Amino acid sequence: MAAGDPAVPEETTHPDAIVIAIESEPTTLNPYDHAAVVSGYMNQLTYNRLFRLNIDTLEPEPELAESFEAVDDVTWVFRLRQGVLFHDGTEMTAEDVKASMEYARQFTSSNRYTSFWTDVTVNDKYTLTVTTDGPYALILNDLASNGNTVVPKSLIDAGNDFNQNPIGTGPYKFVSWTLGDNLTFVKNDDYFDRDHMPTITDLTWRVIPEGSSRTIALESGEVDLIVDVSSTDVDRLRAKDDVTVEEVEGTRFNFMALNNEKAPFDNVLVRRAINCLVDKQAVIEVAANGQGAVCTGMLASPFPGVTDEGADEHNVSLALSLFEQAGVDPTQLSFTCMAYTDATRRAAEVIQGCLFEAGITMDIESLDFAAWLSRLLEGDYETAIAGYSSSDVLTCIKGMWHSSSINAANSARISDPELDSLIDRAQQTIDEDARLTLIRQVSVRLNQACPVVPLYTSSVIRAFDSRLGGADVSASGLMRWQDRAGSRVATAAGMVYDRAILNRQE
Repeated sequence: MAAGDPAVPEETTHPDAIVIAIESEPTTLNPYDHAAVVSGYMNQLTYNRLFRLNIDTLEPEPELAESFEAVDDVTWVFRLRQGVLFHDGTEMTAEDVKASMEYARQFTSSNRYTSFWTDVTVNDKYTLTVTTDGPYALILNDLASNGNTVVPKSLIDAGNDFNQNPIGTGPYKFVSWTLGDNLTFVKNDDYFDRDHMPTITDLTWRVIPEGSSRTIALESGEVDLIVDVSSTDVDRLRAKDDVTVEEVEGTRFNFMALNNEKAPFDNVLVRRAINCLVDKQAVIEVAANGQGAVCTGMLASPFPGVTDEGADEHNVSLALSLFEQAGVDPTQLSFTCMAYTDATRRAAEVIQGCLFEAGITMDIESLDFAAWLSRLLEGDYETAIAGYSSSDVLTCIKGMWHSSSINAANSARISDPELDSLIDRAQQTIDEDARLTLIRQVSVRLNQACPVVPLYTSSVIRAFDSRLGGADVSASGLMRWQDRAGSRVATAAGMVYDRAILNRQE
């Protein structure tokens, strides 16, 4: 549901070029080698996968695959679209899909999306069989992830750098990247999905780190769309007749990561105590201008099966008791928290004040996004303000909390064999009721372990020139844009899932 809609202009425009403002620069354009939302934006323009997530249902549906068949619990046959061309003019075949799946396994960031298969066999030019090591409920979702992007086998064999030369089958071709400033893309006239052929020819993504500068750029017409709207500017933008602001409650889970491999955060009592000291509502008011919902447990509550059972709430007395049980004097604790945006710095400042009341010293280290992410993934930090977005709970628990995701999305670096076993069983369980029971058990165990300080789920907020049309925004962050001519666009808070951004359908 849209919030703060101005009147829709009588005529919406069909621009040949648009400029999109983003807060952070991509870490890479290689789809297999990152866990960064902003890199995902770019990947969705230039690449495709066997499946994509439907913008309305978030269920996987064929993209490069034409059809599929589950032969049995562990055998899947995929038939590919014919005549799909890579940006270099070569045709995609089953050999490219197999080579891409094997290539992706070289990258830690893709591990959680590529570990499910034991064998990939090419049956013919347009058909392949994938064998899993057991029943696996997430196979189609994983095949819709960036970790299973399809690229040319010839380029893999030639040692192509997909960061410098991102050749895929997507609706846009990469043109240039001016570091620290912008990235540009041009329409792919040979795009296979004719029903969603872009009519916008040129896309420019401008990197504008400071929130108010992004707002001014939209107001002045320098940019047409802000992906990362500063929460402090939302009311100001809503008041403008020529700007549309879209907002819904989202599923992005914001938290303070605690490095569970380092003392004192390797002690669950200390982690719980720190969690109890933090006033999450105060964090929302300051960091997100009141736009979000408090998180008590370790998983975003909109997901099915999730519970707050076993989680601690804001309770200073309990915190002091937990420190006493741990044999830790909070007045002797001192550590650093990493932040990289205006909002994460504001969150860190509120937490800093909460901890100071118990005598804890927390310094705040401000970094650019690339440095912040590199240190987070390498475990070279004590605490950090972070976030995670996912379209489904199984992907979330696998990505955030399984030990195989350490050095990827498991930023807390929690390694718990029993938790891993529960997650594995949930992924292998096809029966929905049984799977939800396991998800609840995962949720409770995480709440008891308290690997991070949960903060809030973000509202999804986008602002754009009203002449571009209207939008429906889902809780996942997906957006469907429509103008009076019925054209559609799909974007996401974390990813652009099933169409190119501002991909107009006439």
